[in-house]
Amino acid sequence: MDTRELRFFTHLAGSLHFGRTSRACNITPSTLTRTIQRLEEEIGEQLFIRDNRSVSLTTAGELFRNYAEDVILRREQLRIQLAREQKLGGTISLYCSVTAAYSILPDIFQQFRTAYPQVHIKLMTGDAARALTHLQNREVDVTIAALPKKVPQRVAFLKIMETPLVFIGPTNYEDTVRYSNNEIDWQQTPIIMPDIGLSRQRIDRWFAGKKITPDIYAKVAGNEAIIAMVSLGCGVGVVPLLVLEKSPLKKQVTILDISPKLSPFSIAICTMKRKTRSPQVQAFWEMASRKSAEIH
Repeated sequence: MDTRELRFFTHLAGSLHFGRTSRACNITPSTLTRTIQRLEEEIGEQLFIRDNRSVSLTTAGELFRNYAEDVILRREQLRIQLAREQKLGGTISLYCSVTAAYSILPDIFQQFRTAYPQVHIKLMTGDAARALTHLQNREVDVTIAALPKKVPQRVAFLKIMETPLVFIGPTNYEDTVRYSNNEIDWQQTPIIMPDIGLSRQRIDRWFAGKKITPDIYAKVAGNEAIIAMVSLGCGVGVVPLLVLEKSPLKKQVTILDISPKLSPFSIAICTMKRKTRSPQVQAFWEMASRKSAEIH
């Protein structure tokens, strides 16, 4: 077995989805299936339990994932140690929201690039709600994410800041928000919901606590999309205050006075604990640790 096959396996062990892993690894599903079959034949154990609806790791698969991750990291460490140049090289991949890319990362990036100019940074941006999923699927080395109440045991994190979650309505479309007895009538006021993630969970609990079934206008991915739709009068929404303050549309929406307040987001830089043994991640983690210490 080679490290390429091991990387395919570790990604599938995280995603538990053959189609998603084949797309992320740029291979066909049949190639991925044959790779897993070869690994199973080589070690003499079934690694996955799969049927038409689900994929899960066997006990042997869990043990083999630990082995595979260890081999991949050891190979990277060896490659660095054998390099003739003393300066750190290689690549580090990061995933975060657009807001995090220009509000949290610039200082860390500047220091990191100055200290390690030969390390290539691969930055991917997208929906913040998917940050931890990308990390646990081994698609990236580091993410910036809102921390759930229970952080997965395999994830290491550095808390950077807290930001409130706020309800917002449109500034220029007063009829969007309907009131009854000086309170918002949620049966008549449409809401733009995040399709997944921690924000969605907290909104659902908030409405459940009030025994309200909201009028959902749309479910969208990304806080920036929520702000855009609210600014157009499509409904009200919930976004982190950090995102709203950095939005070019912030003057076109208004923060609504809603009670009780939603629990704030704890924003953190995250990596898998095993990844902290990677030289590139170690170097980035040191920079991030200093940033975290400065803030707190």
